[in-house]
Amino acid sequence: MYLIDGHNLVPYILGIALSDPDDEMKLIQQLQGYCQKRRKSVTVYFDSAPVGQAGVRKFGSVQAVFVREGVTADKAIMDRLAELGKRARNAIVVSSDRQVSQAARAVHAKVISSKAFATEMRAVLEDEPELDPRNRLLSQEEVAEWEALFRRGHSDLGHKD
Repeated sequence: MYLIDGHNLVPYILGIALSDPDDEMKLIQQLQGYCQKRRKSVTVYFDSAPVGQAGVRKFGSVQAVFVREGVTADKAIMDRLAELGKRARNAIVVSSDRQVSQAARAVHAKVISSKAFATEMRAVLEDEPELDPRNRLLSQEEVAEWEALFRRGHSDLGHKD
């Protein structure tokens, strides 16, 4: 399970800036692509949700926690780690915040810096899947063989014994 400090990650993602009015949704879209290719699910935390916008929303494999004003995403992540108890050792925390990293290590969770995760995410998203050999293009000779086979098959249909 990934716990991601969203606004801490945004500056490391190409094409997204914290000043973008829709930076959260842009990050969520990129995380969806990452999750789809990696077959993972993540929870991303965002600070300073406007009044009436705080809460948890699901976007496929991405769960977004919009933390109400007055509480930081850092605090929400640390609270979640505490809530997990011994299961926190299964968590991977993505943050470059020193306090969050210390809290994660204290409960034996793995920590990945935002920069390192952004690099991994970019590599995963840019990686072209290998073409399945069963879906390769046929050579001219193979096409001719198949055409001949189909023509023979059609002419055989009229000669039932």
